[in-house]
Amino acid sequence: MQSGGSIAAIPGLHPGYAIQPKAGLLALLAFPALHPSLRRWPLPICLLLAGLLLWLHPPRELSAALIVITYLALCLHYCWPQRRPLLGQHGELLIGYASQGGQAQDVAERSCAQLLASGVPARCIALNQLSRAELQTLDRLLLVVSTYGDGETPDNAARFEHSLLEQPPLPQLRYAILALGDSRYAQFCAFGLRLQQRLHTLKAQPLFDLLQVDCLDAGTLRHWQQQLGHLSGNSDFVDWQPAHYRPWQLTQRQCLNPGSIGAPIYHLRLNSPEAVDWCAGDIVEIGPRHASQRVIDCLQQLDLDPQQRLADGQCLSDAVSARHLPSRGPDKQSLESWLATLTPLPHREYSIASSHASGALDLLVRLQHQADGRPGLGSGWLCQHADVNSAIDLRIRHNPGFHGPDADTPLILIGSGSGLAGLRAHLQERATHPHSRNWLLFGERHAAHDALLNDELSAWQHSGHLERLDLTYSRDGHPQRYVQDALHAAASTLHTWLADGAAIYVCGSLDGMGRDVDVCLRQLLGDEYVDALSQAGRYRRDLYGYV
Repeated sequence: MQSGGSIAAIPGLHPGYAIQPKAGLLALLAFPALHPSLRRWPLPICLLLAGLLLWLHPPRELSAALIVITYLALCLHYCWPQRRPLLGQHGELLIGYASQGGQAQDVAERSCAQLLASGVPARCIALNQLSRAELQTLDRLLLVVSTYGDGETPDNAARFEHSLLEQPPLPQLRYAILALGDSRYAQFCAFGLRLQQRLHTLKAQPLFDLLQVDCLDAGTLRHWQQQLGHLSGNSDFVDWQPAHYRPWQLTQRQCLNPGSIGAPIYHLRLNSPEAVDWCAGDIVEIGPRHASQRVIDCLQQLDLDPQQRLADGQCLSDAVSARHLPSRGPDKQSLESWLATLTPLPHREYSIASSHASGALDLLVRLQHQADGRPGLGSGWLCQHADVNSAIDLRIRHNPGFHGPDADTPLILIGSGSGLAGLRAHLQERATHPHSRNWLLFGERHAAHDALLNDELSAWQHSGHLERLDLTYSRDGHPQRYVQDALHAAASTLHTWLADGAAIYVCGSLDGMGRDVDVCLRQLLGDEYVDALSQAGRYRRDLYGYV
């Protein structure tokens, strides 16, 4: 700025302001009222400055100085909102990323866009931008983090990781981690695992178990998307990287708990005309469809013939049944072009309930209902709408985080409800090894109606394949007794099995059983011991259920 009171060199002000300081100040005072981002300008200060100029008639030098001060204050006020707290007034969901080559940042930004599209206020930042004080104010945090080199932390998260060492406890925080890595490296997803360990030490609670992505595996990314959908209350997200389904035949469907006060659980059996491999612990992704009558009614309301054949020979109602139902017809478009505008239905995931050696793919599916009372999209299709012997769109997602240990490792299996599916697959797989040691703890409501697959479990117990079987039915006793109570009562046996090198696998609901079993294990064994089991791959969980 030149001497003599001229402020023409300040960008954004007209040179005439140097000659007419009072007019310049009045323009500055008017600017906050005109510019919407500056409407919170502190009026008393403005009035004070105006009074000094308009009534006290100070020298030109003082007038110029007052204008400069006002201008600088305006600049500060204008820039300050850009440094607003990371968790805004409207409860933004923060997504922090650690990215060396850009992949984790891209996934984080896609996740943020997905949440914003579903109406969830969300923000995406590099982890180094998150301070200890700001972390203390968060109640939810999503982390998308890469590991590079020999377990190294990306540069834009190194300061954040160091700050966690001095972070006060975070009991209010609930978090989820998507860890990206390459399994060809010995320290696969090491940074994500370190974050998980540190946040657990700080008493933060996971929204769901850590997901490890091997070389941007499309299946794991789809699972992350589904978890985001449940967090946002919108599970209708389209896959970022869609995979092709295979047609499987639904050959059997049986309700396992008729008369239960809980929702019905169905045993489904499917077969593929092609050779398809899987391991116990893997997941199926189902391509659901609407009930056929609902599709027919929708098309008829749009004056379309449900039986009309498309260019590929497919029936119009069949093509529409796998998409979100339209509210408008094709106008002047061809049917094929119109169909391309309809969003495909999102997939649904279920634990495989059988081993590959059994010859068929089994599922245990509990029928769910939507808020309007209609059956759930996936469970309604499998349990009610799909005809037995009809085709089911299905693909298998490998889930190495829940694959079983070698047959010589004793295995403790814990679950409830339809969580029996993943445990049964392991028991079937280990049945080919006659000397494997297996212990099942399983819980449901009433023995009279909810003794799922009881004949099969009893036969395994009689043959010795199940060395120990603990069944609990919460509504049959006073006080109510759950699977974690059976675990606590068998503490001495638990210690013996773990001393023999046993692994613990838990399958079922995250809220309730999953959390309660984890609390019980930590009470019996201590946090450090349970964390050591987890890091050694001897404590694994396949849990569902969302907040």
